[in-house]
Amino acid sequence: MKLLAVTYGTEGDTRPVAALCRALVDAGHDVRLLADASTLPFADRLGLSTRPLAGNVRDALTGIRLSDTPFVLTALANDHTTEWLDVVLEEAPGCDAIIVSGLAGFVGLSAAEATGIKIIGAMLLPLTPTRQFPMPFFPIALPKWLNPLSHTVLNNLVWGTMRKATNLARRAHGLPPRGMVVWSGHPMAYGVSPALLPRPDDYPPNAWHTGQWVPPHNGYTPSAELAAFLAAGEKPIYVGFGSMAGFDPMLLHHVVAPALGERRAIFSRGWSTVDTESLPPNIFLVDSVPHDWLLPHCAMAVHHGGSGTTHSACAAGVPSIILSFGFDQSFWARHMVQLGIADEVLDVHAVTREQLFAAIAFADGPRAQARASELGLAMRQEDGLGVAVRLIERIAGAGEVAGHSMS
Repeated sequence: MKLLAVTYGTEGDTRPVAALCRALVDAGHDVRLLADASTLPFADRLGLSTRPLAGNVRDALTGIRLSDTPFVLTALANDHTTEWLDVVLEEAPGCDAIIVSGLAGFVGLSAAEATGIKIIGAMLLPLTPTRQFPMPFFPIALPKWLNPLSHTVLNNLVWGTMRKATNLARRAHGLPPRGMVVWSGHPMAYGVSPALLPRPDDYPPNAWHTGQWVPPHNGYTPSAELAAFLAAGEKPIYVGFGSMAGFDPMLLHHVVAPALGERRAIFSRGWSTVDTESLPPNIFLVDSVPHDWLLPHCAMAVHHGGSGTTHSACAAGVPSIILSFGFDQSFWARHMVQLGIADEVLDVHAVTREQLFAAIAFADGPRAQARASELGLAMRQEDGLGVAVRLIERIAGAGEVAGHSMS
């Protein structure tokens, strides 16, 4: 089959979709990935056929306040919606399906409607309304009866902020404007572990939790320095905040380092500007090391709580300490508490060294260690990429309804 994958966002958005594309290629399919240029090096290393979409998410997020991130990302998408749709329609002819994710979602759905090609949503967060949990972007826990409403409200809010730009792009290609109702009915594959977050019983039949999408780290060899650090003592604590805009390096100096004390740690630089000279000697700096290789060598993970990092830490069987910056991260932090892996939801903007020290002590305890180990064992039995590939093959190849209904 010939497949086109379209996504837009940070590294955490592009990498899992790239892993899915690689798995589809390995299964014998012709796949092309469209994404932000600053996130494509990972896909290029996987040997994928790629094409950059207009914009630069890393530049757009550099130097901004964290609270401005949603507005900057929305503006970035709206500024380039027409260009993105032009590119997708140029790449789409001959495809059996369009796989769409991230900020490019409405563009992909519009392209599928224009061409009649089947559409498959491929998301890293469960956005299908359910009573089991609130929309992951909702900042607090809710009574079960309100959970479906949180999904509906936030899905419509996102569509409302992008509707004007999407309809302008649609008009340029002869498509009618869409009203206030969000697209529904198309297949949704979520790169979410059913062991970590079981598929809700009230999901419609078009939504699945396949398991995490991460490529195997086959062939990865650590640097001599990293190998020596890991061998030099007890398992270190992993610390990393990915591509979080608004990360303040002073957090390391005033909160993380004092909470660690003399404990060994590895800091993953991500998109931060931290350098080796600014770190105490017990903290080792790394750039890009596969999580599924590194985290099993660690005692626990202190991180921002993105879906990918949370999944990887849980799959490694180590406790997570989440310092939430916002977005879906508080959702995963609350879930860690529910699972007994953490004892408190921490906010990166308010966390103290004393709170982090206590969280590390809890993660060292028998309850958190046992629960994390049990969950990791279950997750490592999953084949998220294999399940997703078979699902996409069935949808794209078996004549199922494309699902780009205007309802």
